[in-house]
Amino acid sequence: MARVGVRLLLLVAIGATIGCDRVTKHIAASALSEGPARSFLAGTLRLEYAENTGAFLGLGADWPPAVRTAVFAAGNAVLLAVLTALALRERWPRVALLGMALFVAGGASNLLDRITSGMVIDFMNVGVGPLRTGIFNVADMAIMLGAGLLLFEGFRSHRRT
Repeated sequence: MARVGVRLLLLVAIGATIGCDRVTKHIAASALSEGPARSFLAGTLRLEYAENTGAFLGLGADWPPAVRTAVFAAGNAVLLAVLTALALRERWPRVALLGMALFVAGGASNLLDRITSGMVIDFMNVGVGPLRTGIFNVADMAIMLGAGLLLFEGFRSHRRT
């Protein structure tokens, strides 16, 4: 696929990821914020509204607002800018580029939440019995999938050399 086609595909992936995250957070705020948690598949999937002022699993939620903004908003923005510049500058395999695009899109969508409202809306929880994930959102899934694709491509590239 030509470079233009790859870049277009990456832009579509970024736009779709951010769009899906924004829509699902809006639906979660409208449908879940006032009611009880909803459970599906015998409790394997739970939907419940949560406002996360911290980072991953609420880390830093009790920090002063100015510190949270500096660390989570400004730090996130710098990290995303550096990663984007690195991905544009280097000639990475397509899988790694897709991973980076998903990682950056998820991070950008959560960053937008932090800048506009000082918190991120989370609403999904997965698990069996007492073994459960933290509450997360679509952007978090994109970040994890992107990181997984980057690791996969790194291992694959390492095996080839």
